[in-house]
Amino acid sequence: MTYSIIARCPRSGRFGVGSTTFSMACGRRYESVRPNVGVSKSQAFYLRYVDPLALNLLAQGYTPQHVARVLAADDPDFEYRQFGIIDRENNVVAHTGSGCGKWAGHSVGPCYAAYGNGLAGPQTVAGIVSGFLKEPDAPLEDRLLLALEGGRDAGGQNSNGIRRPERSAWIRVVGPLEFPEADVRVDLHDDAVTELRRVLQEFKRYRDYYSERSAKPVESIPEEEFVARLNGKDNRGTGPEVSPHFMLAHKR
Repeated sequence: MTYSIIARCPRSGRFGVGSTTFSMACGRRYESVRPNVGVSKSQAFYLRYVDPLALNLLAQGYTPQHVARVLAADDPDFEYRQFGIIDRENNVVAHTGSGCGKWAGHSVGPCYAAYGNGLAGPQTVAGIVSGFLKEPDAPLEDRLLLALEGGRDAGGQNSNGIRRPERSAWIRVVGPLEFPEADVRVDLHDDAVTELRRVLQEFKRYRDYYSERSAKPVESIPEEEFVARLNGKDNRGTGPEVSPHFMLAHKR
């Protein structure tokens, strides 16, 4: 029971993935997106080698369609797999095997693929797409979050007629450099997509600080001082208690 959105921003060249599921810690699968290469996100009866293999083939110049054929030829259980792949030329492919359960499916559009399994029905995928397209000029990480919220609000996950909560979720976006520009996750929560929005908004407040600290370490202030300033608390410790309670998958 998982639904995901992968995308490339044609203006910036950034790649991103957003995913949520009933299972714990889906964000640990960080190998799904690679700067200047592409994104490959596999799920359902998951094989961890699939995404690194797909990205290696994309890096060599093969198309997502060719990669899908390679994966099919090499896997006797291909009908139990689900994945989406996008390359730096905006080519997109998605696959939903017949063994992925009820309900499973995908939708492919310009620079994106939305897909899931164990869903309430096709309305969940339609909700993902609708959310992603809602604000076309927004940063990619925001569009991915809107996509996950759209899938949740359209019915989300379902097993034997019972609504299943989204208990983990993550978003990862990369630009031209090796480190991610946005990398946030919720590993276990009763409403992971709602919590992911809070985490992402908190992360945005810190993003420039992390970037500047890496680029200009001599001028960098300690993080606790930055947090105190951010929350209106001076460096003597007066003011409101700071309690961010947020998670960053990529520790700077």
